[in-house]
Amino acid sequence: MPTKSTRDHLIDTGLKLMHQHGYNATGLTEILKAADVPKGSFYHHFGSKEDYAAAALERYTTREADHSAAVLGDSKVPPLRRLKRYFMDLVKFYGRKGEIPGCMMGRFCLEIAATNPQLRKQISGSFAHWQHTVATVIQQAVAQKELPAETDSESLAGFLLNSWEGALLRSQAEENDAPLEVFMHLVFDRLLKKHSKL
Repeated sequence: MPTKSTRDHLIDTGLKLMHQHGYNATGLTEILKAADVPKGSFYHHFGSKEDYAAAALERYTTREADHSAAVLGDSKVPPLRRLKRYFMDLVKFYGRKGEIPGCMMGRFCLEIAATNPQLRKQISGSFAHWQHTVATVIQQAVAQKELPAETDSESLAGFLLNSWEGALLRSQAEENDAPLEVFMHLVFDRLLKKHSKL
């Protein structure tokens, strides 16, 4: 197995810390100590903490995109079943029993999106890509007559992601997965099931 570069090591270390504690609560000293890397090496690879956070966020969204592609792109499974399996995975990974509960993009939105144009644009683009990925599966559900032909796939995908992020945020405040369970029930046992033609 190839040795991880210093840059990759720094990104992976900071990604975990920022996901868990947020951008503002994760200082450079803490990152360097956890990575066991001198400050000079950090500035050799990154011009600022903002640039570093952008790289960590990109790594996070790339991993999430890989996971969504693997689950949502499995054409052997009916579209709505894929979609439910995908959100079940998200509950497992980012609910209260996950290694690091909560969404890193959501955490960054709350902390810095309003004051940091560079990261706001990156986060917005990541959400748009995520929404389009989910919309593609919904379009497939329409094509396979699992959902009505008049379904607006982009709007529905946006609604699902907005609802998911809200439920995930509330689950952090309440320290339980009840909001996520309500999300799963209403979306897959009521909303999509009601409109499903299967």
